[in-house]
Amino acid sequence: MYRQGDILIMPVREEAVPTSARNSPSAPPDARGRLVLALGEATGHAHAVVGPGTLVRGLRPMDPHFLHLPSGGRVVHEEHAAISLPKGWYAVRRQREYIPGAFRVVAD
Repeated sequence: MYRQGDILIMPVREEAVPTSARNSPSAPPDARGRLVLALGEATGHAHAVVGPGTLVRGLRPMDPHFLHLPSGGRVVHEEHAAISLPKGWYAVRRQREYIPGAFRVVAD
């Protein structure tokens, strides 16, 4: 498992990735060519992957994203040390917090 700020990145076996995620188009890269895992609402900083890969976003805020890195990659952020990821599939989750009666994604 890997954590960078409010992002949790968990290696998963390809068989555990839903077929819909394996067959869906990837989220487009940003203007800098990165796959953005999460964009900070307060600062505009981004948790992003540098390197070739695909990112399929979950349909709802609490759903995981699925990241495929065929040759590995690096997770970068303006305020955190970079994390190297080996090739493979990953489930990516945002940290959640409890508010009375519900959960919500942590605002960064």
